[in-house]
Amino acid sequence: MANVYAQMAEKAEPVFMNGEAQVVEAFANPDNWIREDLWVETEFDSDGDGKLDRMHVDVTRPVQTETEGLKLPVVYESSPYYAGTAGLDADIFWDVKHELGELGRPRQHPEVTRIGERPIISNSQIQTWLPRGYIVVHSSSPGTGLSDGSPTVGGDNESLAPKAVIDWLCGRAKGYTERNGNEEVKAFWSTGKVGMTGTSYNGTLPLAAATTGVKGLEAIIPIAPNTSYYHYYRSNGLVRSPGGYLGEDIDVLYDFIHSGDESKRAWSNKMIRDTEMKNGQDRITGDYNDFWAGRDYLNDMKPMKAALLMSHGFNDWNVMPEHSYRIYNKAREMGLPVQIYYHQNGHGGPPPISMMNRWFTHYLFGVENGVQNDPKAWIVRENDARDNPTPYKDYPNPDASDVTFYLTKGAPEKGALSTQKPAKQGMETLVDNYSFSGSSLAQAESTNHRLLYVTPILSEDVHISGIAKIKIKLASSKPAANLSVWLVSLPWNEGRSSKITDNIITRGWADPQNYKSITQSEPLVPNKFYEMEFSLMPDDQIIPKGQQIGLMIFSSDKEFTLWPEPGTELTVDLDGTELTLPIVGGKF
Repeated sequence: MANVYAQMAEKAEPVFMNGEAQVVEAFANPDNWIREDLWVETEFDSDGDGKLDRMHVDVTRPVQTETEGLKLPVVYESSPYYAGTAGLDADIFWDVKHELGELGRPRQHPEVTRIGERPIISNSQIQTWLPRGYIVVHSSSPGTGLSDGSPTVGGDNESLAPKAVIDWLCGRAKGYTERNGNEEVKAFWSTGKVGMTGTSYNGTLPLAAATTGVKGLEAIIPIAPNTSYYHYYRSNGLVRSPGGYLGEDIDVLYDFIHSGDESKRAWSNKMIRDTEMKNGQDRITGDYNDFWAGRDYLNDMKPMKAALLMSHGFNDWNVMPEHSYRIYNKAREMGLPVQIYYHQNGHGGPPPISMMNRWFTHYLFGVENGVQNDPKAWIVRENDARDNPTPYKDYPNPDASDVTFYLTKGAPEKGALSTQKPAKQGMETLVDNYSFSGSSLAQAESTNHRLLYVTPILSEDVHISGIAKIKIKLASSKPAANLSVWLVSLPWNEGRSSKITDNIITRGWADPQNYKSITQSEPLVPNKFYEMEFSLMPDDQIIPKGQQIGLMIFSSDKEFTLWPEPGTELTVDLDGTELTLPIVGGKF
């Protein structure tokens, strides 16, 4: 104990070097941390009990905030996952083996068994930030853990809940020692400067809080955030699952996270899952509607003031990279301080700790480290480590410009992609069969289940940066069909040395019934041609010389779409179809 008192005798305070908060020995000893839990009162009642919901919050802070009156900024993470989730039994997912425009068999509704003990909600962020002079705060989302309310999966209460916690950290909301008690607790140790971070759903909630414009939320670092539940569960009018979770939809996620008060669950299930979600999610048409618009954070950004450091992986096929780019792009247009960090891997992956540290040091401690003047985009190149990104002026690379490619026939083998428009090419037809995976179709020498068009062998590296777009003219033999498009690098590499960047460059999906817009679909007249345009997922990748870039067009994507009965024919008018790639240098 003598050692502890000796440390406490010297006034501990944050230390900065090279624009970053440093680990301070007096803050780094867990024996000197105070851990407490409480409930913050919100401005809403989302569980129908007639009382304002209270959010369960935990605080971890250095003892010096108690003994020396030290005030520090806060790193805050909120989540619906802290108290446990439902299992992933196949029966909880929607059936995907049915015709488009049908629902398939009913799914099962699991019950979550809540885990965790007071006062600890989570240990995330603590080892990273508390030794550097931050207080770390966690809260459970509405309807999860020991927080009141109903989960709404992107509803307004999931934005207002972290807002209430930030209001409490800034002295504007009430906190209580008990869920139903009246004894107040105040955040006397907070400077009123808050930063939020987290991954996936935990990365969505910092953005949700920021869209409220809450004062005191100075900076957010969302990692692989879901920024639109429509874009997560649909694609250009098509019912499409997130990668790895075939048959998931918004009501499945609701059941998965619903770990709140057992006595309130029936009310929430009836009002949220079985009414609002059932009436709004529309697995029949896949159209964008008011339900989905209310769960799209792009529509709520006007009040946002927080500085944004966005992080994502270009090969994240769960929460796809469009989610981060659309928010980054809007925040940039709004004139907010922004940076974006992209790596080449899959779901998750924070920026390097130094980058996060500089961001929080400037915006939470007010240290003038010049981070606002750093390059806006940081991209991990294909063979580099995640902590060694390459800086660029912005994303997409400002040196990229669009190059248009035209199609030359070659089915059932390979046709060609060329920057020169060829003479009339006519039509080519593919036959839908969900039993063939996209990767097997890309590797097939000859098959009538896809159309494939390839560039000449690259004589030099080609740097793609931005959003590829396809304009396609097609006809279907049935009133509804899936449409899947992959951009691939060939020859396909499945060897031991293969990397995540080797084969799939980017991809996209669409419903031809939504050829007019994502809000309006109509049955296709069989064998009538329709024109539609849509974007593939954002990318920044260098395709090495010796490879070929291939455009693969097929129908049902086994890992992502519904599985209708095989046999639907899609006919593509090659003369009315083109691919546009954003290529650095603008030459091919």
